[in-house]
Amino acid sequence: MHPRLSVDQISFGNASLAEFIDHARALGAAQMVLTSPQLLAAGGLNEARQALSGGGPLVEAISHPFAIYPSLDCDCAKASDTLLRLIDIGAALQTKSIYLLTGGRGSMDWQQAADRFAQVVAPCQAAARARGIALLIENASALYADIHIAHSLADTIALAEHADVGICMELFFCWAEADLKRLFQRALPRCGLVQLSDYVLGDRSLPGRAVPGDGVIPLGNILRILLELGYAGTFDIELVGPRIVAEGHWAATERAAAYLSTLLTTIKPEY
Repeated sequence: MHPRLSVDQISFGNASLAEFIDHARALGAAQMVLTSPQLLAAGGLNEARQALSGGGPLVEAISHPFAIYPSLDCDCAKASDTLLRLIDIGAALQTKSIYLLTGGRGSMDWQQAADRFAQVVAPCQAAARARGIALLIENASALYADIHIAHSLADTIALAEHADVGICMELFFCWAEADLKRLFQRALPRCGLVQLSDYVLGDRSLPGRAVPGDGVIPLGNILRILLELGYAGTFDIELVGPRIVAEGHWAATERAAAYLSTLLTTIKPEY
């Protein structure tokens, strides 16, 4: 697998931490992205450490649903406490970043929710920086408005700047936006991760992701722009949805890794 690629735990469905780490190692991944629920469960950190004891991919990032208890307009003490605990776990695993779903806005308008998110995440941001971990937010469909407030890439950039956090750029949810190059230029100083998948026109499933190369997202052009603009981080393979289940998690991820490895090598052989 190309050294700039990582594989995301979500790509392997309900696999345990140990099973996923074995899969990532077998794929030849240099790095991987873990999901927080299993790490936060009793024994989660020990399971990850034991699975990594024989060597294996680096932990590039951890994904985490933040203020979903139930939303940003409620008492967010549990959200902050849980993220602080996850930061300690991330530090133990030497992760580079933790990327967040913000939590839903509840009864607040967008600006009120953005202010609330910035307020609640601030102490966690300080703790993460002290441990050398970047906190990121990702762009996600408005169909996830119950657990997130940053939907377009432009809004995600605005929220990241407002809360002084980083960005995980999910191309599946922004590839069709206008003036992407301008948005990329604005996002890249804060961008710690770029996530890759594909979309087949007419697929109405949620999430309707496809293996890169099977759909219409112009991944070659987008990756070329990002690399030319100076993006030096990791590209994360994140595959979920009916197409991935039908093909099989391993087969789909292996095929995605092969396609993207070739694409990255073709765009810039020195990468």
